[in-house]
Amino acid sequence: IQLVESGGGLAQAGGSLRLSCAASGRTFSRYSMGWFRQAPGKEREFVAAISWSGITTRYLDSVKGRFTISRDTAENTLYLQMSSLEPEDTAVYYCARGPFYSIATAISDFAYWGEGTQVTVSS
Repeated sequence: IQLVESGGGLAQAGGSLRLSCAASGRTFSRYSMGWFRQAPGKEREFVAAISWSGITTRYLDSVKGRFTISRDTAENTLYLQMSSLEPEDTAVYYCARGPFYSIATAISDFAYWGEGTQVTVSS
């Protein structure tokens, strides 16, 4: 499986960005997916996850109400819509494939990772 993120860049505080993650392979629809981020000098942290069906989602508390995770099974693509961006959101954002049929938030539950896309939010 291959995961390729795109959509990162520079945004002003209060602005928006939409990240995409293109997944290869025919089994995309059977796995939960997630977004993580890693800021300089910090540990990688969970941001959002979505179940295989798209019905169930989970979010980091600090992004609730600002970020929305979604998936397009027909296009094998995962999205992260980010609004009301804050300088604290600056990080490299990674998409990852989670468990078969069940949602997860722990890094150890995600077996496949993309290379990441940089998001920089200026104040």
